[in-house]
Amino acid sequence: MRSRKFLKAEQAPLAWDAPGLVAGVDEAGRGPLAGPVVAAAVILDDQRPIRGLADSKTLTALQRERLHDQILAKALCCSVAQASVEEIDTHNILQATMLAMRRAVEGLRLKPAKVLVDGNRLPTLDVLAEAIVKGDARIKAISAASILAKVHRDRLCEQLHVEFPHYGFAGHKGYGTPEHLEALQRHGACVHHRRSFSPVAAALARTGTIPVLPADAALLPDAAQIAAAAESVRLDLRTAP
Repeated sequence: MRSRKFLKAEQAPLAWDAPGLVAGVDEAGRGPLAGPVVAAAVILDDQRPIRGLADSKTLTALQRERLHDQILAKALCCSVAQASVEEIDTHNILQATMLAMRRAVEGLRLKPAKVLVDGNRLPTLDVLAEAIVKGDARIKAISAASILAKVHRDRLCEQLHVEFPHYGFAGHKGYGTPEHLEALQRHGACVHHRRSFSPVAAALARTGTIPVLPADAALLPDAAQIAAAAESVRLDLRTAP
């Protein structure tokens, strides 16, 4: 007679995901009072692992810079994209973040079979996607995307600092620190501030003026250049093996 163990059915795990490349996606800059929101998408190369990948917020600036260069050198492909301050004020920060993420995925040279997105919301995509809470600490591809997005946005803020040094963008990166809020009180808002964010709206209401332009305003890019900058920055790194 057959044993009960023999008669008991055992279930084998089934993989429903489509086979193929997996991209990690994350953003940087949802909370700041100024500057664009930036998103990155990364498809890592299993044959070229990168040591030390982690949530960008847990890394030092030096560690992020080092890993940023390794990601660009070793990943199958990467894409960095952004949504402008104008888009943030028009659509709200959540929708602008989803827009930047979608642009980042669409900017990948290789099309992934699945996209893993940090957080609990997904942008509109034409591929299979999954939202993963705290994915930047759990999924290496998302960690890599978080590093690229963070470094890219930090560099943008350093450029803003050159235009408007009195706001201190190089230090606080646009976040609402006491230093930044004091600068808003003293100087009002500049063209890079998000007017839909309450501290900026309050500064504009108090001064009753339009956002401040830099002294070399004639050197600012025209509307076409600004629109182009909001689109995906594609990084074609190397061909797939």
